[in-house]
Amino acid sequence: MSDLPDHLDRTTLRVTRENHIVRVGLNRPDRLNAQTPQMWRELAELGAALVDDASIRVLVLSGEGRAFSSGLDTSVLGDGLLDAPGFGDAPNRGSRDPDPVLDGILRAQDAFSWLESAPFVTIAALHGYALGAGLQIALACDLRVASQSAQLGLLEFRYGIIPDLGATQRLPRLVGLGRAKELVLTAATIDATEAHRIGLVERLVSDDDLAEAVEALAQQLAAQPPLAVRGAKRALNAAGTIPIEEGLRLEAEMQRPCLHSNDMVEALTAFVERRPAQFTGS
Repeated sequence: MSDLPDHLDRTTLRVTRENHIVRVGLNRPDRLNAQTPQMWRELAELGAALVDDASIRVLVLSGEGRAFSSGLDTSVLGDGLLDAPGFGDAPNRGSRDPDPVLDGILRAQDAFSWLESAPFVTIAALHGYALGAGLQIALACDLRVASQSAQLGLLEFRYGIIPDLGATQRLPRLVGLGRAKELVLTAATIDATEAHRIGLVERLVSDDDLAEAVEALAQQLAAQPPLAVRGAKRALNAAGTIPIEEGLRLEAEMQRPCLHSNDMVEALTAFVERRPAQFTGS
């Protein structure tokens, strides 16, 4: 099992690992974890280091201090955003677009997108504020667990910009197009109860129970068969974006390695022996 890479710059992130679970904390508590280009750069570097590690099964993303993330640090707004340290030099496979503005935005999106495409499950633990870019990074995760006092919203219109870190594409899949338009176009802030009601968060827990609830969920997911998790996540992410015939074929392709896996043998053996299965991902 791989250890966390120790060569990464982590001035805005706190990263720990225990067995199959990686925990990432947005670590600017004095600024309510407001995001900067440096944070995006560190997130992109972390993703590049983790996504090929087959021993990781779950990643939990949280915020240090009083909030998950209050959004973009407004001190970097304006003409200097694209020139801010860390924005233009995030890991990438060459320039994403000849237009420097588009190139910079696409690279910033990469800092979040790996959470959605990673072969392991990603969970966002939301407390305090999850606003703007804070909500957008949570949307890139597979599951969201919110404490009752959390406040969520996409406030970009208040600054004359649109949500450009994935919300316009991911939010409608969760809450439907009409609800997504309402949240974006009104720049409204909603409480966690409403977020849970409309399907923006999957689980709602008391403030005192957030850490325990997220830990229990992480442990439950870490015990699932990794090959099946990887295949199911890929097929589910494709749902609604490709014709159903292609989706059914993808589903079959993801099932094929599971049918020939040691994990399937272990699952059947554990069922017969009436014990929890111990999956290896092989």
